[in-house]
Parts: sequence; structure tokens; C-alpha cells
Amino acid sequence: MKKTLFLLAVLAMLCCCRERGKFCITGNITDAADTMLYLEHLTLERGAVPVDSMRLGADGTFCFRREPAGNPEFYRLRIGRQCINLGIDSTETVRVTASLDSMSFGYRTEGSGVCDTMRLLCLRLADMERRARSISADRNYTLQERDSMIDALVRQYKSEVKTDFMHNRYAAAYSYFACFQTIGGRLVFNPMLDRSDLTWMRAVANAWAEHYPGCQRTENICNIVEECRKNLREPREIVLDLDGEKVRELGIIDMTFPDINGEEKTLSSLRGQVVLLDFMAFTMEGSTERTLLLRELYNKYHDRGLEIYQVSLDPSEHLWKQRCEALPWVSVYCEDGLESDMLKLYSVGHLPCYFLIDRNCDLQARQENIPDIEKAIEKLL
Repeated sequence: MKKTLFLLAVLAMLCCCRERGKFCITGNITDAADTMLYLEHLTLERGAVPVDSMRLGADGTFCFRREPAGNPEFYRLRIGRQCINLGIDSTETVRVTASLDSMSFGYRTEGSGVCDTMRLLCLRLADMERRARSISADRNYTLQERDSMIDALVRQYKSEVKTDFMHNRYAAAYSYFACFQTIGGRLVFNPMLDRSDLTWMRAVANAWAEHYPGCQRTENICNIVEECRKNLREPREIVLDLDGEKVRELGIIDMTFPDINGEEKTLSSLRGQVVLLDFMAFTMEGSTERTLLLRELYNKYHDRGLEIYQVSLDPSEHLWKQRCEALPWVSVYCEDGLESDMLKLYSVGHLPCYFLIDRNCDLQARQENIPDIEKAIEKLL
């Protein structure tokens, strides 16, 4: 009887979802009674934006309906930190089944080859991340050896994704999705530094320009490709030109940039804490290991008064938002990128580059003059 009632509930939900001109995401998540399930749109401007939600009942069935965008778009189902990524490119009906305890990677989809392929991509990436974390935690290797081993894992993953998923399927939503996967806050595909990655991303951009001309995602990836082509063809040079009039009485050159929520964050507002001011770009080689090391420092010293003010100079604000979403420190975005006056004012000639600022808001040291970052932090704390 219970099984019959469950099937009837599922059929009723499916019938409810079949509304002309709309796509439908339906299914059930077991062991999730009385939890809130959110449907979030993965936007370019604001990241994950909730567009619908419902409290799950005992059987875990759900159904969401939305108007299609006219081009492939990306959504996710989320309960807490458990997420399922989905690609929607028509008025299809996608059925998702999962258990709450293994929702992110143990789910199944029906009715959409795109969603199932995205599931396989996420599984492969998760496997690579597990292996990378294992390497990062193994102190039998030097920092350089660990970073080299992780880079080798990333190169192998990219090679498999290119041949198994993207080749001759550049217009597919999952090919676009693969271009923006990350590991440890770092792009897997790094067109800023890798010409091979740029070639594949350009193929996706061209295919989207042909199949989905004028849509926001097409313009986004085409702009990224064009910017990266310029950077690889004509590397920018930072001209040092220190403007003394901009140096504040604080002992630092103050700055204000927006965080991921659009809230303006000013460096001097952190007076009273020891601050690691970090100029960086997530697209640069080695950023994965570097982010992990910063997490160790932050976790160890934050309760004693350490804060990180991280200035991203990445070429795309959307890419930066994807990388910094889970970071616990102050992460801000400088839209001027490598043309920012702050690089000149701080005499930054390379990236990444960090500075230490004491509790009185005085600049104490820069990266080149800090032989041991932990000892320098301990001294200022």
C-alpha cells in the first residue's frame, strides 16, 4: 500500500509539472523529511540565486517549474551544503533521485543527457580533488613537489575531459560547464596561461556564438577568450609610478573594493587586526596549493587576530565569484585588473604578492622581505 501511494504521489507530481512552455525538475530525495530544498539559478552576475524552494515531506518528492531562457542555463538543487548541478536547455522534464547523505555525488538523473554528463564530470572532478587533498596533506614532499604533482593531476583530468566529453561537442551545455570547473579556487581550464586550454575554450566560444548568438553566456565566454588571447599575445607590463599624494597618514595606501555580495570593503576598516594584504589571481599557476596554505594560516591565527584582505585581479568577475564563494576571509574584486593603480602604488611587479600590516594599520613588510611568514605573523600578533 505504501509503495502504491508513493507511486501515485510521483505520478501526481509529474502531471503537475507538465506545464506547456516550461521546463520541469522533479524527483525525490530520501531521508530528507522536513528539510528545505532550494532551486538556485547559477547566474553570471550574482552567483547562485534562489528562484524557488519547498519543504520536503516524508517521501521527499519535489517539483519545480520555470520558464526556459532560450539558451542552455545552469541550476542547482541545494539542501544545506549538498548540491546537484543541472543544465537546462529546453522545456524538458528532468527527474532527479538521491539520498540526502550522498546527495552531491550519489544522485541519478533521467530525461536529460546533459544533466547526466554533468554528473559524470562532477564525479571525476571530485575524485581528482580527493587525490589532490591527499597529496597536499603529505608532508613527505616539498611544497614544489606537491604543487607539481597536483598540476600533473589537473593536466591528466583536462586531457580526459577534452577527449571524452568536449571533442566535437563544443556547443553542449556540459562543455561550457567544464570550462569553468575549479579545484581549490583555481580554474581547471586556465586560458590565461595555457594556450592549449585557450584553444579548447575558444572552440566552445565559437560554437556558442553560432548556436546561441547574443545570449549573455556566449558574450561572457567570448570576452574571456578575447582577453586571454591578448594577454598571451601581448603580456602586460606594470609600470611602477608611485604617487605620493595617495599615501594616507595611516601608514598604508588605503583601498576599497566590493566583496562577493557587492558590499564595499575598506582595508583600513580592519585596523586592530594583523592583516595579510594579498594581491593575486585565481587563474595563475600554483594558486591551488597557495589557497590551501592560506587556509592553514587563517585557521591557525584568525582567532588571535589575523585577517586576510585578498584582492583578486582576475580578468572575469564571474570567475572570481566562483573561486571565492567558500573562502572565509575578506575577498574583494578589482575590476581594473593589471591596470589598477594599486599595483603601482604598492610597487607590485609580479603576482601573487602579499604584505603584512600591523594592528595600527602600518605596513610592516612585503613578501620578498619575509623569510618565514608564520614567524612574521606571530611577531605582529
